[in-house]
Amino acid sequence: MPQQKALVLQLKQARFTLETRPIPTVSRGQLLVKVLAAGLNPVDWKIQTYGAFVANFPAVLGTDIAGEIVDIGEGVTGWSKGDRVVYQGSYFENDGAGFQQYSLIAADFVARIPEKMSYDEAATICVAFAAACMGIFAEAPIGLGLNPHFTWEPHFMGKTTVVIGGSTSVGQYAIQLLKFLGFSRIITYASARHFDYLATLGMTDIIDRGTTPLNQLSLAVKKLTCDPLLVVFDALGFPEAQQAGYDMLSEGGQVMTINNDQRPQKSECDGKIFRDVLGTVHLPAQSEFGRRMFRSLGKFMDEGVIKASCRFYPNRLEVLPHGLSGIVAGLDRLKNNQVSAVKLIAHPHDTE
Repeated sequence: MPQQKALVLQLKQARFTLETRPIPTVSRGQLLVKVLAAGLNPVDWKIQTYGAFVANFPAVLGTDIAGEIVDIGEGVTGWSKGDRVVYQGSYFENDGAGFQQYSLIAADFVARIPEKMSYDEAATICVAFAAACMGIFAEAPIGLGLNPHFTWEPHFMGKTTVVIGGSTSVGQYAIQLLKFLGFSRIITYASARHFDYLATLGMTDIIDRGTTPLNQLSLAVKKLTCDPLLVVFDALGFPEAQQAGYDMLSEGGQVMTINNDQRPQKSECDGKIFRDVLGTVHLPAQSEFGRRMFRSLGKFMDEGVIKASCRFYPNRLEVLPHGLSGIVAGLDRLKNNQVSAVKLIAHPHDTE
């Protein structure tokens, strides 16, 4: 059986090791993809450090994947060998993960990469986009239910919203999706050095995290606007960020966070709604929305323009050296907060 190189966790909380494993074979409804770019995410180091999410070992991680179709399973239509695709890998099946040279994916959960976009750019998208898109668009209880069927008419003209952690990968997509929905004012909590970049995504106001601590964020927002605040997206997930988001909401508003470890203190009678999102298409309850999302993601990337002239941008990126072997150092940088407003990318086929 043909073999490939893969970065593997042999045991829970073990060190990553470079191994060989079989190249998987397609089944009905699947695509086999040559992984040409794999994105790193904070969850990757958290799985290795804390033993979270993954139950079965050895395990291959990596869920941001872009590559070229090399084989097609029975029953698949609309795809050809050589097509350039992007998709979200799975932590639940090693054959569907990204820290290896070949990966399987169900054909329903891929999007075509437009000619103007590189594999590296495409590999910055899926995990962060899924968290933002599911959190904002998907019907409750998965998300806030703001656009579950991906209509292309703005719904929230004249409205104000806040993104906490706007320079994170998830936050950058949250800004763009909220702009797509028509929000006229998007206040963002992030480092002031990212102002110009975040403005290109649709941000209108920035509150500098370097001068405003999270426990003062709600007050800072209220000084900026008297508008009712019915939607807040927390892309940081810290307890202090969740509490700040909850506190700044108007009565009846909704806050979405990327972390459910701790709930904010809240009143039972203020009508505020607090939700958290797990941005994966590989859970049965979220798969139908995931299919809709990937159909629309292709359109977002292909057309390149979101309503109100807001460009759809992938994250800024940095390519790591040494292929799969360079991933460990990249994850250490993520763990030690040494990465800001860029996505780290590995090229599995450059592995030495």
